[in-house]
Amino acid sequence: MPAGAAGDRLDDYLALAERLADETRAVTRRWFAAPPPVEDKADASPVTAADREAEALLRAGISETHPDHGILGEEYGLERGAAEFVWVLDPIDGTKRFITGQPWFGTLISLTHQGRPILGVIDLPMLDQRWVGAAGRPTLLRQGDGVGETRTRPCAELGAAILGATSPEMFAGPAAAAYQRLRAAVKFPLFGGECLSYGLLASGRIDLVLEAGLGVYDYLAQVPIIEGAGGKITD
Repeated sequence: MPAGAAGDRLDDYLALAERLADETRAVTRRWFAAPPPVEDKADASPVTAADREAEALLRAGISETHPDHGILGEEYGLERGAAEFVWVLDPIDGTKRFITGQPWFGTLISLTHQGRPILGVIDLPMLDQRWVGAAGRPTLLRQGDGVGETRTRPCAELGAAILGATSPEMFAGPAAAAYQRLRAAVKFPLFGGECLSYGLLASGRIDLVLEAGLGVYDYLAQVPIIEGAGGKITD
């Protein structure tokens, strides 16, 4: 549990994160029904008006409620980065899925206190699933009208494990060789999950997720979710 002000206000921060996730759902669902034009960023990854509108909404909600907090987002960068509390945002994790009509894209919202993630939300608007994690608390899965605690599952040996990865193409050089060794050792691999894979890990549906080349906004939300479900996340 975070100490001091971070712990005292954790419920308030969680309520804000979930409210913002609800509001962002309306944006991404609207654009999903009428796909926006796609642009290429400098790194050749795609971005749309939906990504930008969703992040702008998240930033506005945070700045209005906590003007002293910092914000780091995939689309609009860093502001107030030296703040004690910094929110880290990925408005649409899985933009390639989003623009091709595949529904397992998500929104990632996390809050760090002095550099450590203390809460995280993985929200999948089209699947109506949301994982919520907070430091020192069990992870929750909201699905439809239901909510309950969720846990990773025991897996006695690597040969019995199910592995998730967004794509084998994300591994290059030494990482590619390491991935192939792991792929050969597990029961079977799955591809294409993006942030859904981490939710499935926290829910005990798969056993491992391995990825490479991630930005900080791609994984910080997952830290309290996986740890609160009894798992581990590491580089």
